Amino acid sequence: MWAARTHGMRRTRGNRLRRTTRLKQLFATIRRTGTTADFLPRMLGFDAFNNLVGLPERREREAALQEFPKRSSRATLAPEPFPVPTRRPTMSLDSLRRWLGAAAMLAFAAVAAAQQPVIMRISHQVPPAHHMTKLLESFAADVKARTSGGVEVQLYGSEQLAKAGENFPAVARGTIEAAMSVNFQWGTTIPEMSATLIPYAMGDLERIKRFATSEARRFLDEKLAQRGVKNVAWLYITRETIITSGRKPIVALDDFKGVKIRGLNTLTDNALTAVGAAPSAMPGSEVYQALQSGVLDAGLTDLSAAYSRKYYEVQKFGTVGPIFTIYFHMYANPAWWAKLSPAHRQAIEAAAAKVEQDAIGVTEASAAAALADLQGKGMVVHVQSPQEQATWRAAMEKPVRDAFLKSAPEGGAKIIELLQKL
Repeated sequence: MWAARTHGMRRTRGNRLRRTTRLKQLFATIRRTGTTADFLPRMLGFDAFNNLVGLPERREREAALQEFPKRSSRATLAPEPFPVPTRRPTMSLDSLRRWLGAAAMLAFAAVAAAQQPVIMRISHQVPPAHHMTKLLESFAADVKARTSGGVEVQLYGSEQLAKAGENFPAVARGTIEAAMSVNFQWGTTIPEMSATLIPYAMGDLERIKRFATSEARRFLDEKLAQRGVKNVAWLYITRETIITSGRKPIVALDDFKGVKIRGLNTLTDNALTAVGAAPSAMPGSEVYQALQSGVLDAGLTDLSAAYSRKYYEVQKFGTVGPIFTIYFHMYANPAWWAKLSPAHRQAIEAAAAKVEQDAIGVTEASAAAALADLQGKGMVVHVQSPQEQATWRAAMEKPVRDAFLKSAPEGGAKIIELLQKL
């Protein structure tokens, strides 16, 4: 009798070990793959699931225990050489089923949580009609495809989430996962970011094409990292600047004298004051109203933005030239970025590299279309000749370069050197 009961206890412990091993395998698969696909057929079939966790064995053991008193009597058995150990209390079948049901629900809940997409909100300032919005929409779709829906990019343009100047601190704090900013908006925080604003210095398209994979780009990415953001992409957005006016065209340098004009920042203001204008820096979203109300006499923006922001409604004339090269760059919160899976980071980086290349063709096509569209809306547009470009450059470049080197004593000369190597 003692040997039989000892054998039964050993078999019970063996069954428990096998069931525990099966359950460990189940949850290990869920943690590793994020899905119950390998076990789903067995979990959906109740009999198969019972086999998985050992219910038939438990039923057999309980039946044997119930039949044991009927087959034998303690009075007829030989005395036990040792006290018969008391059987441990077992979980009832109903309790076990409830426990297994709860465990299955927790497993499916864990899988469902793991399958929720990672959200990447991108705040930016441009309106829906701007070509950068179209580029970002293609980026969002590409990320979704590359991650099989694992990362969902949500776009918030026209300053819906934050004003242009608030994007950097919001991303650095983690309030927003990512944002787009114009490179010169970093101002004195990262003065090297404004190097592309030296007039006519970065207007060659072939140099722009080489920037995305250049040492100059890596140098600026490191500067951004030092300020607490992870740079993701550089989207070339314009090399065609348009200076708009309402009363008379601004073609010769003398036409600038006394004109209240929108400035980009204190750096570019040096070019405008050098030719006699009175610049006033303000975000692009505020320029239309300033032109309409007479706060400004003249606007300064990229060719595509002049059309998408409907400058033709409040300005009659425009002069176009490769004065300032401007990028919108995408940056993310480093802590959020670090939490992404390696596969998701690689997918976002691949989509970013693609949209960087796409931006070149889209921007050039958008500029050509915007020129025709502005003319179609009645604006009189003058495109600078090479001689006019040389004349303006001679007057504007040196004041801006000198101010840039003064504002960026540590890395100013280095970034100019790197850009010249493109």
